[in-house]
Amino acid sequence: MDVAAAVCLLLGATLAFAAGVGMVRFPGTLARMHAATKPQVLGLHLILLAMWLRDPSWKIAGVIVLVAVYQVVTAAVAAYMVGRAAYLTAKPQDDGDDGTAVPSPGDARAQ
Repeated sequence: MDVAAAVCLLLGATLAFAAGVGMVRFPGTLARMHAATKPQVLGLHLILLAMWLRDPSWKIAGVIVLVAVYQVVTAAVAAYMVGRAAYLTAKPQDDGDDGTAVPSPGDARAQ
């Protein structure tokens, strides 16, 4: 069980790190939104699984399930709101610029 917990913990930490790198490296708003939600949620779930494998009790399982459910719900709502804001600014797809959804005042595409 300790080996399985260690593997889950390492995989979860790797996914959370990959989400952070994706937030910095991806060029557009929608790509960053994907990096902020998908690998981060799976990484957290793997870390929660590692916690439960380390101490498999019903008391711990209840708290872990609540955290996992709230994470899925809040990540989905946050992704929806970011996507909606990017869409409403009429620039949901970025073309290699600085990754912001709102064009800067000096941008030729803003005129």
